[in-house]
This record gives sequence, C-alpha cells and structure tokens, in this order.
Amino acid sequence: MARILLTHPPEALANYYGDRAVAGLKALGEVRFNTAGRELTVPELIEAARGCEVIVSYRQTPGSLELFAASPDLVAFSRCAIDIRNVDVAAASAAGILVTQASAGFIASVSEWVIGAMVDLGRRITASAESYHAGVVPPAVMGRELKGSTLGILGYGQIGAYLAPLGVALGMRVLVYDPYKEVGDPGIAQMDMPALLRESDFVVCLVVANDATEKLMNPAAFAAMKPGAYFVNASRGNLVDDGALVAALESGRLAGCALDVGRAPDQMPEPAIARHPKVIATPHTAGLTLPAIEHQSLGTVAQVAEILQGRSPKGAVNAEHATRLARLRR
Repeated sequence: MARILLTHPPEALANYYGDRAVAGLKALGEVRFNTAGRELTVPELIEAARGCEVIVSYRQTPGSLELFAASPDLVAFSRCAIDIRNVDVAAASAAGILVTQASAGFIASVSEWVIGAMVDLGRRITASAESYHAGVVPPAVMGRELKGSTLGILGYGQIGAYLAPLGVALGMRVLVYDPYKEVGDPGIAQMDMPALLRESDFVVCLVVANDATEKLMNPAAFAAMKPGAYFVNASRGNLVDDGALVAALESGRLAGCALDVGRAPDQMPEPAIARHPKVIATPHTAGLTLPAIEHQSLGTVAQVAEILQGRSPKGAVNAEHATRLARLRR
C-alpha cells in the first residue's frame, strides 16, 4: 500500500484541505498526518516522511534540498498551492523527485474579496462598525460609489481577467497594466503603469511575485497615484515597499488601503501596518472559501492517483527529471 504524508497542521487541515480530500487520499493509500499541532521542522518532516512515496504539502511546508536528499523513498512532492517558491525544484529534480503544484481554484473567491474591499474602503464600513463596537456613534461620512469610479488592475492573469469584467458590470471604468498579456476586451483599456496609477480611483495589485516585481509599488509608484485613491493588494506582500505604503497613507496621498497579504509569516499583512486606521486587513483569507479550497485539495488527490500509477499528472513542474516515477510503474 502506498504511503502518503499530509503536512497540514490540524487547523490548516480543516481550513485548507477538508474532509472530502482526506477521504480521497485515504482511498489511495495509508495517510500519515502532521500531529505536532504546528508546522513541522525540516528534521521532523524528514522523519515523518520516512518510507512515504508522496508528500502532499501545505503552502508553508518547505521543500528543501535537505528534505529531498534525506528521503530515499520519496517519489513526489505535491504542493496544495500554486506558489512553489519555497520548494527547491532543482534539488528535487537532481534527486529524481517529481514536484507538482495546484491549479487556481480561488479566482472567483479572491475577485469577490477585492470587490468587497473596494466597497468597504469607499463606504468606510469597517471604520463605522469598529466605532459602534466601541460604543461610539461614528460620524456620517460621504462615500464613494464604485459606479463611475476608475478601477486600475495591475496584472492581467487569471484573477485580473476575471475581476475586470466584474468592474465593468458595476459601471466602473476599467484599466489594465500587464506588459506580458494583451487585453482583447474593447471595454477594458490597456495602458502603461504610470498612466494607470495617475487615473485610477482604486488600484488593485494582482501582479505575479518574483525578483523583477519586488517592491513594484515603491515611493515613486505611490507618488504617481491619484490623490485620494485607494490601494488594494491581493497578490503578495513583497510587491509592496511597506515604508512607502505607510508614508502614502500618512501623507494623505492614499485615502485608504486593503490588504490580504504582506510580509508577515504565511504571507499575511504585517500587524504594524494592518492596525493603521486607514487600512482594512484580512489574514491571507481572500481565497479561503470551500469551493476554492476543495478545488486545490481534490486536485492534489487526482494528482496522487496519477502519480501512484507511475504517471506525471497535470500540474507537474519537472516531469522530465522525475526518474523515481518508474518505481511505481512496476
């Protein structure tokens, strides 16, 4: 019987994997669980994975050279997330271990979070609720409608392409910046980043995080934004220069900001920034809905089923180097 290690800590197992996916894995083999109540250290991970053919990993679990070098039985490392930046794919390939990633199941979920964040920012919903919770009647403040406002989307990937027509449907003028994608919709204007920043009432950051986009939103970018505009980040924290963001909020250049991500552990917003009175923040939960989570977790079940047949599944990132798969074809 195949042996599978599922690395999610208990709370993450409930929120980010779910009973249906666990049952699916159990139908494929013996499933070992993370019983530590927290993320496993690399030595603990090596010990827990001893004798396992497959690791199905939580997004925080590192796929390190040390792990791959010390796991002679391991055939595949299946990430239950798209982001595999903390997986040493080169080390896995050198050891003949397959690495897979999940497909995007959170497109609608994150897009809906963005719409909600823009409504919240423009109508000061969170600020008013906090005042009432504190026993203070908040002042009545003029709000901003989405209809008639300009939405600027940085990054036209799967989420950006889903969000843009939602903005159009709400009566927004929608602008897109993405030097690698062409927008085919005539109702959406594609332009360079300075022009988008200058014209947008809401700037939503959905850019892919890599070395080239580190601190894309820097002092110059925030200074280029329309005075009184709002900034929303639903991608990754390293796209933003945190000091520049705070300075833009403090100076009044930005009317407010919504963050689901940041540079804190598990890519959460930094508490010091999240507590700012002009910021609304959530703990990296924009994609935390049951359909979104089951899309990815059940996807890993399908991947493991293929792997245990000795096949490279959809989502494999180094299939040409996965020499250990041959063991499972016997």
